[in-house]
Amino acid sequence: MRNERGGTMVAERNALHHRPRFEAFLHSSDPSLPSPANASNHQDPNGDINNSNSNDYSTRRSSASATSPVYDASTHASSAEASPYAMSPWNQASASPYNKSPWITPSPLNPLEENFPVNGLIGSLVREEGHIYSLAVNGDLLYTGSDSKNIRVWKNLKEFTGFKSKSGLIKAIVISGEKIFTGHQDGKIRVWKVSTKNPSNHRRVGSLPTLKDFIRSSMNPKNYVEVRRHRNVVRIRHFDAVSCMSMNEDQGLLYTGSWDKTFKVWRIADSKCLESVAAHDDAVNSVVVGFQSLVFTGSADGTVKVWRREMQGKGTTHVLVQTLLKQENAVTALAMNQEAAVVYCGSSDGLVNYWDWEKHLSYGGVLRGHKLAVLCLFTARNLVFSGSADKNICVWRREEGGAHSCLSVLTGHTGPVKCLTVVEDYGTEDKADQRWVVYSGSLDRSVKVWRVSEDAPNLSQIMALEKDAYSGTSSNKKTTLVTVNKLGKP
Repeated sequence: MRNERGGTMVAERNALHHRPRFEAFLHSSDPSLPSPANASNHQDPNGDINNSNSNDYSTRRSSASATSPVYDASTHASSAEASPYAMSPWNQASASPYNKSPWITPSPLNPLEENFPVNGLIGSLVREEGHIYSLAVNGDLLYTGSDSKNIRVWKNLKEFTGFKSKSGLIKAIVISGEKIFTGHQDGKIRVWKVSTKNPSNHRRVGSLPTLKDFIRSSMNPKNYVEVRRHRNVVRIRHFDAVSCMSMNEDQGLLYTGSWDKTFKVWRIADSKCLESVAAHDDAVNSVVVGFQSLVFTGSADGTVKVWRREMQGKGTTHVLVQTLLKQENAVTALAMNQEAAVVYCGSSDGLVNYWDWEKHLSYGGVLRGHKLAVLCLFTARNLVFSGSADKNICVWRREEGGAHSCLSVLTGHTGPVKCLTVVEDYGTEDKADQRWVVYSGSLDRSVKVWRVSEDAPNLSQIMALEKDAYSGTSSNKKTTLVTVNKLGKP
């Protein structure tokens, strides 16, 4: 195993390590980016955090939950034994995202015709109007949000329609039925509706909170909270960037997290704010709805907290039940595997930690695949996708017993990968081969589209295959060499 500087990627259960600060990763790739480290920092007239002063996270001890078991590396298999950056067979770096046409000609996937399906790039979507911060899929429509204030809608790899917000870059998009919710840098949550007669027509139907609720709430002094010295705001409205959103479809609830250190709970039916929770000591970067009425929040204060929705009188309230993680590095992304009941956490140190609900949310381990901050996570059945400031996407597969192996490293973006969404690929004829279509949004102003197979060989298998091919130890050397060539190696 090489050291971290060498880029080695493994999945193991051990202590968490310290790495450089989160803001250094983002500003090294895009100096114009505001730092989310401290939601309490003063803002400039444009609403961006003023980082003229040094924004540094306060020193915190790094540790897993107290219930976490001690990890013995000798009893668990690692994800990979060699660097994914050097041996990834799907390196698409030569595909420039800056084509005049919004869609680059789809690249051939060179599928392995016999036993090995391939993971690779389908195409790239580019529109020279801003960095991509958010993605959402609804049926055959892809929604993209950027710092241009435009929400673009794409269908069948072509631009379908779009609509524009008046202020604030779009940091999050979630969809529930005919309603589309967008979270913005200026703290606004806007609600849009798709026309049933004309799907290309999107109109704004309101915001959260509603104007009526905001005015009613502002008339009662008890509904104000102090956010800075000599500044009070109405509790039911976010006063800083809305960084994340998550939907509880069963309960009809929308959860929104913000750099104002709170998360809020909204009832979709009447747009009413049911609760505002002062959750963290720093910006809330991620919120996800879990299992059994649990909600998980991750923050720049380095913690992952677990909240349970409980009945209280005539209403409900969210009670803190556990802190899964407390570390120095910012928590930047969370994702939930509902089927396996596993929660994943990405951090500014490039690590992905995870916890297993079946073991009472005990610490499961860590996935090491990135050199820089993990900015986004997504799960699809047994697969976990992690996007990073290192411009790569790691694809992990959860094996039987809970161990993880790395299937591939998807490369090609020329900027940090800021958002991911994944949908099932219904175009495949082989029903036994579960495939997924992956959309990745980046600060290089592009969206890339990938096809990933759940049955693809992992990187360790590929290395073993190459070793057999080049050493001549394979029983069928000719067939093996052909397979290696189709994987994209010389």
